[in-house]
Amino acid sequence: MQMERLFSVQRKLDERIEREHQLENKDLFSDKVLAFMTEVGELANETRCFKFWSRKPPSEKEIILEEYVDGIHFLLSLGLECGFEEIPPFPNEEREETPLQLHFLHVFQCASQFHESPNRETYHHLFAEYLKLGEGIGFTKDEVERAYYEKNEINHQRQTEGY
Repeated sequence: MQMERLFSVQRKLDERIEREHQLENKDLFSDKVLAFMTEVGELANETRCFKFWSRKPPSEKEIILEEYVDGIHFLLSLGLECGFEEIPPFPNEEREETPLQLHFLHVFQCASQFHESPNRETYHHLFAEYLKLGEGIGFTKDEVERAYYEKNEINHQRQTEGY
């Protein structure tokens, strides 16, 4: 993924939202962390990976992908908020198959840690865990990047329409 471009595109959306909603001088950190965690919950709901009581299948892949990139939007926004606009390359390490439920729980744990201690290390760890979650769902980096740009356009359109 072209992280510099993703941060640049996200910056334009964030600046638009802050300008149009008069939020330029407001600390949005906690709001963004909560928004990210909410998106992760919505993503889990679409995958249905934890719904042991249900026979209903997961949502279609494109719906799940759209929910996933909602989380990417907030992760990038959090990086911009904190001045962490670089992501180190993530090693493609061989690892044991991790159940999807555990990936979700790791992401929630990392988000809480980042909220409590918002530093570069906890941010990178959160981003890495979220990317691992995406891999666990079965998304490629190209799919995620394409879907991010598509959803970013939708988010701009929503702002135009007074969302």
